[in-house]
Amino acid sequence: MAMREQQQKSLLEIESTVKIFLRYLIPSMIGMILMALNFVVDGVMVGNKLGSVALAGVNIAGPIYTIFVAMSIWIGVGGATLYSQSMGAKDYVRSRFIFTHSIVLITGFTIVIGLIAYMFHNQLVFALGANEATAPFATDYMNVFLMLGFVFTLENALSIFIRNNGNPTLAMTALIVTAVSNFVLNYIILYVFDLGVREIAFGTITASALGIVVLSAHFFTKKNTLRLVKFRFDKRLFLLTMSIGFPSFLSELGVSVFTIAHNNVFSRLAGTDGLSAFSIVNYAHSVMLLMFLGIGSAIQPLVSYYHGAKDEKRKRETVRIAIFTAIGAGVFITLLGQVTAPYIVALFGDFSQDVKELATIGIRIFFGGYILMGVNFVMMTYFQSVGQVKMAAWITIGREFLFMLIFLVTLPFLFGTNAAWLSIPLSEVVIFCTILLYLKREGTFFGKRGHGI
Repeated sequence: MAMREQQQKSLLEIESTVKIFLRYLIPSMIGMILMALNFVVDGVMVGNKLGSVALAGVNIAGPIYTIFVAMSIWIGVGGATLYSQSMGAKDYVRSRFIFTHSIVLITGFTIVIGLIAYMFHNQLVFALGANEATAPFATDYMNVFLMLGFVFTLENALSIFIRNNGNPTLAMTALIVTAVSNFVLNYIILYVFDLGVREIAFGTITASALGIVVLSAHFFTKKNTLRLVKFRFDKRLFLLTMSIGFPSFLSELGVSVFTIAHNNVFSRLAGTDGLSAFSIVNYAHSVMLLMFLGIGSAIQPLVSYYHGAKDEKRKRETVRIAIFTAIGAGVFITLLGQVTAPYIVALFGDFSQDVKELATIGIRIFFGGYILMGVNFVMMTYFQSVGQVKMAAWITIGREFLFMLIFLVTLPFLFGTNAAWLSIPLSEVVIFCTILLYLKREGTFFGKRGHGI
């Protein structure tokens, strides 16, 4: 065990910061982009094979999936951050207890929530928006997740901890296996055996189980320092885990708020054409969003570890590299959007000229927010990783709830439909300014308590 812990030290404390950052960044971004593409392909397959009503049913059941994702990220990121801080402080006994505590909490909460929700599944499916036509499909899909969703949340949590334990490549491999097997299983279920949405849900769970099998290989590697120990509920650790992971939970919740709010506004402003145009932009945005999330995921284990080890130099270097990476990626994507907007719209089908024009303008305006979005993600992750939860939560609330909704509700009714696309770019600018003001006031990165970035 001592030898393995020393090897963990050599990776994070001896190799160059740039090399370590890339070691985490590349697998993280590949994994996130695969998740986004897998989501898009799933929708295309179900819609083409089973029709729009079945697709609507699956989408209605989607919040159950989102809740399980949010729960696993909430506890997983909170626990993994504390785990990495303990590893950095060389407190290996506490790190193993944190790992055990988090895994038990995630599995237990998912099972309990699933069982309670299953008892009221008839009422729940209609509360989610189902009607007589869509309810059978939504129920079939939802009930499988309610009963077996713990498999998915366990796979997600293990992936986070294994990444933090110095094996981001295996975490990426598990995501690849999960995504590819989910695609293959869905194809077989729909096009070979001619089955329905219940079997699709089983296929998704099976793919997650295969991901767990891949992840379990980590426990037989020299990198592994994860150990399950005797569990006892620790109220203080529980509250700390939930507090630190809360911004990640908010971020996941914000995706739903973003979609619902924009759907309502564009429906009122431009009817069906507005909804179609936003759907195109939203599908493209989901891929870009997860790419920026990948940058944040790459620095979380590193910043947490260096914070626990009190290595301010490497912590600052890591954040600085991540910021430059995020700015470079944001500028590139923004410029790419200006040139390729019509081609991106054309990928999703042959729409009316009004839809094409609205979506093309939307991509060109909306993508402008990516210049600062990545920086805001990096700083949110930084504050979360060093335990400054209030600032991390502010960044998430401000950019995904408060300012986004204010701009979305006011601008289009003052300046026309296309002004709705400005809600995200402007909220990113406002939040970026608040981050700069906070850092200047606190002296962080500006010289009072360090040497600046």
